Amino acid sequence: MTPDQYCQQRASGSGSSFYYSFLFLPPLRRRAITALYAFCREVDDVVDECREPAIAASKLAWWRDEVTRLYHGTPQHPVTRALKPLLADFSLPQEQLEEIIDGMAMDLTNTRYADFSALSLYCYRVASVVGLLSAEIFGYQDRQTQKYAHDLGMAFQLTNIIRDVGEDARRGRIYLPGDELARFGVAESDLAAGRYSDAFTRLMSFQIERAEHYYAQALAALPAIDRKAQRPGLLMAAIYRTVLDEIRRDGIRTLTQRISLPPLRKLWIAARTWVTA
Repeated sequence: MTPDQYCQQRASGSGSSFYYSFLFLPPLRRRAITALYAFCREVDDVVDECREPAIAASKLAWWRDEVTRLYHGTPQHPVTRALKPLLADFSLPQEQLEEIIDGMAMDLTNTRYADFSALSLYCYRVASVVGLLSAEIFGYQDRQTQKYAHDLGMAFQLTNIIRDVGEDARRGRIYLPGDELARFGVAESDLAAGRYSDAFTRLMSFQIERAEHYYAQALAALPAIDRKAQRPGLLMAAIYRTVLDEIRRDGIRTLTQRISLPPLRKLWIAARTWVTA
């Protein structure tokens, strides 16, 4: 298996909305975004699949070293070997790949966030940085597109938090800001136990409104000159906002069920958006 084939397998096997957003890209850009996505999956899986924090931290340290090897031209892993020839074509700063690892490392030590300011740093590292790197791969002419990419990444991560709130709580992680839990009168124990209430619905409606604000802010920031190049992000936004719509339609029952879209529906949304965006 070649490095590119390895990345393709990692991307297509995940079923992620991210994968559907770059099916329509030209070959070189598709190779690059697939390799970037595979990198994100590798470091994310370290935290999600390794039960011992010390071992996970050691593996993330290996990935930091591997990123250094990548930029010195001596990568070892199939993902970084796939990224190596692409560095000449795309501006993918080393510090941004390292910042993604830093975001994943936060999950080893941070299981609670006092307020939205604290949560924003996490969202920036694990999502907005990915958005900025993706925007570089897709291509842009107006630097305002970086603002669009940053805010769209925030919107995606907030959607993930809303969708996975019950599952995360049962794993001991609560990404909803602590001061907002207190303000709406929702106990942490209610999240893990799957106890619904009017207070929970109000809390989550507030979270959904915040995510929608970031979607609207991102789309308003995207310059017209870069809209065509950035269509993959618009595809993802269409898919993720459909997930939010489904969560609302279902009565925000995210403590006990995880809303997801079937692959054919994702593909249909992606194809429709590619044509109309």
